[in-house]
Amino acid sequence: MIENVNKEQLEGILEAIPAEISFVDENDLVKFWNKHETRIFKRPSSVVGKAVQNCHPKRSVDKVNQILSDFKSGKSDSAEFWINLGERKVYIRYFAVRDKAGRYLGTLEATQDITQIKKIEGEKRLLEY
Repeated sequence: MIENVNKEQLEGILEAIPAEISFVDENDLVKFWNKHETRIFKRPSSVVGKAVQNCHPKRSVDKVNQILSDFKSGKSDSAEFWINLGERKVYIRYFAVRDKAGRYLGTLEATQDITQIKKIEGEKRLLEY
């Protein structure tokens, strides 16, 4: 539920999320991303409003189109990949964004460097610095 959240607060929330997120609308147009300065996969600001297919290497465009097609048709609601990027392990997830009636609104991409997360063992209690 969103109530009384102003634009500055919402932008702060989106930047605080511990993952890079991008949103592509129902027409496959890039509308938003966070963490512009620190992204793993950097994009020029000029791609906002352009087709998402133009943000991916040609060898992966068919996979992008398949994911989008599956989301639009309702065949799938998520897809995930993980890759090695040098010494880092990068986890990439895509989620169909739907309204309350189930109508497709677009796709959310979440990318996270999980290198350090994969090393976690045992437990660390709250406020143990």
